[in-house]
Amino acid sequence: MIDNRAALISGLRDLADFLDTNPDIPTPSPEVTAYYFPDRAADYQMCTDIDKVAAYLGSEIEADHPHSGHCGTSIRFGPVAYRAVAVLAERRAGYQAECSYEGCVIPDDRPVDGYV
Repeated sequence: MIDNRAALISGLRDLADFLDTNPDIPTPSPEVTAYYFPDRAADYQMCTDIDKVAAYLGSEIEADHPHSGHCGTSIRFGPVAYRAVAVLAERRAGYQAECSYEGCVIPDDRPVDGYV
């Protein structure tokens, strides 16, 4: 069994060392976020998991989560962040509904099979 936590930590250290020893290599972006998503469960269970992470980090739960459909918390290390996020059931359902239209709706300004 692979220890995913140890592999992640080792990979992050290797990446940092690589970027440090190769200053001509551009960095991926000015900010990097490592995400943790709890296993899918009832909303209250996922939010309880995020609450536990927030308590461990000493961070706050995002105040707008009922409106965003997410329950989350994070901690920053300069331009690097660790973010724990639960995507709540209503938001997941909305996203799945949006994706169900993919390829079915074509804007008027885009040619379809050569027709404008």
